[in-house]
Amino acid sequence: MKYFSFIVLFFIINTELLCAQPFYKNYDWEDQPTYSNQDLADQDMVSLKEKTVSEFYFNDEGGLIEYFLEHKVYFLNSDETIESYNKVYLPYSSSSELMLNKARVITKNGTIINLDESKILTATNEETNKTYKYFAFEGIEKGGFIEYIYVVKRYPIYSGNRIDFQSTFTKNNIEFDVYSPNNLLFKFKSYNGLNEIKHDTLIENKQRWYLEIPKVELLEPESLSAYEAGKKFLIYALDENTATNVKEISSYASVAQNIYKFYKEDIPKKTRSQLQKNLKNIVLKDSDKTDTKIRAIEFYLKTNFFITEGKNEKLATLSDVLKDKVANESGIVKLYVALLEQLQIEYKLVYTCDRDYMNFDKSFEANNFLRDILIYFPETDKYLSPTETDSRYPFPPGYLTDTYGLFISEVAIGDFKSAVGKIDFIKSIEAEKSIDKMIIDVSFDDQDLSILDIQLEKEMSGYYAMYLHPFMNLINPEDKEEVLESYAKNLDENAIIKEKVIENESPELFGIKPLKFIINFNSEAFIEKAGQKYLIKIGELIGRQSELYQEKERILPVENEFQRSYIRTINLEIPKGYKIVNLKDISIKKSYSIDGKDLMSFESSYSLNDNILSIKADEFYKINHIETKVYEQYRSVINSAADFNKVTLILEPI
Repeated sequence: MKYFSFIVLFFIINTELLCAQPFYKNYDWEDQPTYSNQDLADQDMVSLKEKTVSEFYFNDEGGLIEYFLEHKVYFLNSDETIESYNKVYLPYSSSSELMLNKARVITKNGTIINLDESKILTATNEETNKTYKYFAFEGIEKGGFIEYIYVVKRYPIYSGNRIDFQSTFTKNNIEFDVYSPNNLLFKFKSYNGLNEIKHDTLIENKQRWYLEIPKVELLEPESLSAYEAGKKFLIYALDENTATNVKEISSYASVAQNIYKFYKEDIPKKTRSQLQKNLKNIVLKDSDKTDTKIRAIEFYLKTNFFITEGKNEKLATLSDVLKDKVANESGIVKLYVALLEQLQIEYKLVYTCDRDYMNFDKSFEANNFLRDILIYFPETDKYLSPTETDSRYPFPPGYLTDTYGLFISEVAIGDFKSAVGKIDFIKSIEAEKSIDKMIIDVSFDDQDLSILDIQLEKEMSGYYAMYLHPFMNLINPEDKEEVLESYAKNLDENAIIKEKVIENESPELFGIKPLKFIINFNSEAFIEKAGQKYLIKIGELIGRQSELYQEKERILPVENEFQRSYIRTINLEIPKGYKIVNLKDISIKKSYSIDGKDLMSFESSYSLNDNILSIKADEFYKINHIETKVYEQYRSVINSAADFNKVTLILEPI
């Protein structure tokens, strides 16, 4: 969805649609503003005015364009906010045109400093080659204001647009308007408690929808929250053209058919030959299971092809992609589709959005919910991300799971083939598939009980291994040694490492076998002597655990990226002539359950056989979204691991 759009044709049948002048032509700021900073001395930043207008307009040629206006006034009262807002970037691109741009600084005593044209600058991002325009404010002082207006004429964003109404500072006097010709009707939906939009039934020659909100309180980011998804925001999309009686313009039915046509293009004979040559480079056997074939395709493509955000036509043309080994999203998805078709592997394209940014709304169809693409395989019931190079089958980016998406399937009636779209749920990968596992064998030095001999086996699977395991072949030996040693050094920076080894490091084994690090080292960091007793900091052997503090009432739900499990086993050999007197300190249990099923849990326990003390400290989170009302239960589970961190065993002579 990032690299191509779907066009709906509009036909003008009434010249009255061209008569009304664009709104921005008659809009301006006050020549002598009277903004007051009274009662704002304790605020770092406040918005005094925010007006946003999106106007859809037929130009003289009958083409649909959009004029997008923003007018904002900010009170700035700290060095940090002044630093953040001395540049304000405009939504400018090579395909848009700035129709109006003006800005000024108003000092705290009312002096007005207008920005001249030389302060409206252009910059180019060297990596993406994108050009930006921005206001460069000068003369801002604490307790003063900045004000700016701009209007951009652009290709109309009508199939789905999001407008935010909440931020980390309080906003006052918020106005939002959508204007369109009389024949174009839009649909709207508000989220997270935002007021519902109103339809102006009195205006002539245009349609108008509007919001007027005196004040929106600030929303502060909170740890482990989906901040962007939690803001008050609104989404709107074009729904109907009454002049042509075209309804449900932004419907997913049209999207599904257009996507299908785009990716299921006929492949020329020469390109098919190129495809066959690439297939020979993928190590496959006819007897391979579907899982094996999918892994092999992905490994080959993500090892040999480079994905870029460029929009050059060659990057989306299959023959050029095969020749140059460079593609954008469209090009690489075309290549996956072609290879899967060639191998007769059933698949569905799935469009969704990152729930950390916005929850997919299955009841409101708008294309800005279709931000990210996955490939779903019905036979294996698993997903692949064709564009995320850090992701590997069957572990798509975590925030693209546990949400809804648009599944696009091929349908055939005789020789005619098309596609249908269906909204369905994208299941999260189970906690049992993403494990951070530690087995720690501990014994005392024969000559000095203040020295521990520790063998640490650390296994990672699923999401815990995904950002390392597929790239082990790219890490040079010195860096690999450093990674391996870091698991001991993070426990004790002065650890004396005796042996170390990596098992299952081949990238092809990701998702099949866990990546395993084995380190044997000596340490004095976990023992303290107190007279004839020894204090063993047994809890610190699992590494530092995060601890959640909550001084204020929790506002936002917790949104975890993926379900996960921690399995930790400590085997401690107690030296002859000694005993541990506080074994009960090991036992900790906190959990959260629904209908008798534990969804979050930390439990540490022990068993003693002769002189071997075996400790288990297991933890899991089988839900990603935790409502505010159960945040305290979540916090207690998280903090239980930190409590275990503090467990110190007392070893004393028998």
